[in-house]
Amino acid sequence: MADVHLPPTLPPLFDGLPRRLDVDAGSVGEALAQLDARWPGLRDRVCEPAGDGSGEIVLRRHVRAFVDGERAELDTPLAAGSRLDVIAAISGG
Repeated sequence: MADVHLPPTLPPLFDGLPRRLDVDAGSVGEALAQLDARWPGLRDRVCEPAGDGSGEIVLRRHVRAFVDGERAELDTPLAAGSRLDVIAAISGG
Protein backbone atom coordinates (compact mmCIF):
# COMPACT_ATOMS: atom_id res chain seq x y z
CA MET A 1 0.00 0.00 0.00
CA ALA A 2 1.16 3.49 -0.80
CA ASP A 3 0.40 6.39 1.52
CA VAL A 4 -1.28 9.04 -0.68
CA HIS A 5 -1.47 12.69 0.38
CA LEU A 6 -3.73 14.99 -1.66
CA PRO A 7 -3.84 18.78 -1.87
CA PRO A 8 -6.44 20.56 0.27
CA THR A 9 -8.21 21.80 -2.87
CA LEU A 10 -9.48 18.32 -3.86
CA PRO A 11 -11.55 17.00 -0.91
CA PRO A 12 -14.14 19.80 -1.04
CA LEU A 13 -14.88 18.78 -4.65
CA PHE A 14 -15.50 15.07 -3.94
CA ASP A 15 -17.84 13.87 -1.21
CA GLY A 16 -16.02 11.69 1.30
CA LEU A 17 -12.54 12.14 -0.19
CA PRO A 18 -9.93 12.31 2.59
CA ARG A 19 -6.66 14.23 2.21
CA ARG A 20 -4.70 11.09 3.13
CA LEU A 21 -5.44 7.48 2.24
CA ASP A 22 -3.77 4.17 1.42
CA VAL A 23 -3.89 2.85 -2.14
CA ASP A 24 -2.62 -0.49 -3.47
CA ALA A 25 -1.17 0.53 -6.85
CA GLY A 26 1.99 -0.11 -8.86
CA SER A 27 2.45 3.44 -10.17
CA VAL A 28 1.33 7.02 -9.67
CA GLY A 29 -1.01 6.70 -12.65
CA GLU A 30 -2.57 3.52 -11.27
CA ALA A 31 -3.10 5.20 -7.90
CA LEU A 32 -4.89 8.12 -9.55
CA ALA A 33 -6.98 5.73 -11.65
CA GLN A 34 -8.09 3.89 -8.50
CA LEU A 35 -9.03 7.15 -6.82
CA ASP A 36 -10.91 8.20 -9.97
CA ALA A 37 -12.86 4.93 -9.93
CA ARG A 38 -14.08 5.76 -6.42
CA TRP A 39 -14.40 9.54 -6.94
CA PRO A 40 -15.18 10.03 -10.65
CA GLY A 41 -13.63 13.15 -12.12
CA LEU A 42 -10.69 13.28 -9.71
CA ARG A 43 -8.17 12.24 -12.35
CA ASP A 44 -9.38 15.03 -14.66
CA ARG A 45 -8.53 17.53 -11.92
CA VAL A 46 -4.88 16.46 -11.80
CA CYS A 47 -4.24 15.12 -15.34
CA GLU A 48 -4.69 16.35 -18.91
CA PRO A 49 -3.82 15.24 -22.46
CA ALA A 50 -0.17 15.86 -23.33
CA GLY A 51 -1.19 18.26 -26.09
CA ASP A 52 1.06 16.72 -28.73
CA GLY A 53 -1.62 14.59 -30.36
CA SER A 54 -0.18 11.38 -28.92
CA GLY A 55 -3.18 10.70 -26.69
CA GLU A 56 -0.82 10.45 -23.72
CA ILE A 57 -2.14 11.67 -20.37
CA VAL A 58 0.21 13.70 -18.15
CA LEU A 59 -0.01 15.63 -14.91
CA ARG A 60 -1.44 19.12 -15.36
CA ARG A 61 1.08 21.96 -15.53
CA HIS A 62 0.15 23.22 -12.08
CA VAL A 63 0.23 19.78 -10.42
CA ARG A 64 3.34 18.01 -9.14
CA ALA A 65 3.71 14.51 -7.76
CA PHE A 66 6.46 13.30 -5.47
CA VAL A 67 7.18 9.70 -4.50
CA ASP A 68 9.24 9.42 -1.34
CA GLY A 69 10.37 13.01 -1.79
CA GLU A 70 11.46 12.65 -5.43
CA ARG A 71 9.64 14.32 -8.33
CA ALA A 72 7.43 11.78 -10.11
CA GLU A 73 5.37 11.32 -13.25
CA LEU A 74 2.40 9.03 -13.90
CA ASP A 75 4.65 6.08 -14.78
CA THR A 76 6.74 6.37 -11.60
CA PRO A 77 6.54 3.10 -9.65
CA LEU A 78 5.05 2.88 -6.17
CA ALA A 79 6.41 0.34 -3.72
CA ALA A 80 4.73 -0.93 -0.60
CA GLY A 81 5.13 1.81 1.98
CA SER A 82 5.85 4.56 -0.55
CA ARG A 83 4.54 8.03 0.12
CA LEU A 84 2.86 9.80 -2.80
CA ASP A 85 2.33 13.53 -2.43
CA VAL A 86 0.15 15.28 -5.00
CA ILE A 87 0.69 19.03 -4.83
CA ALA A 88 -1.27 21.73 -6.64
CA ALA A 89 0.32 25.11 -7.22
CA ILE A 90 -1.49 28.14 -5.91
CA SER A 91 -1.30 31.30 -7.95
CA GLY A 92 -2.77 34.71 -7.70
CA GLY A 93 -2.04 38.29 -8.22
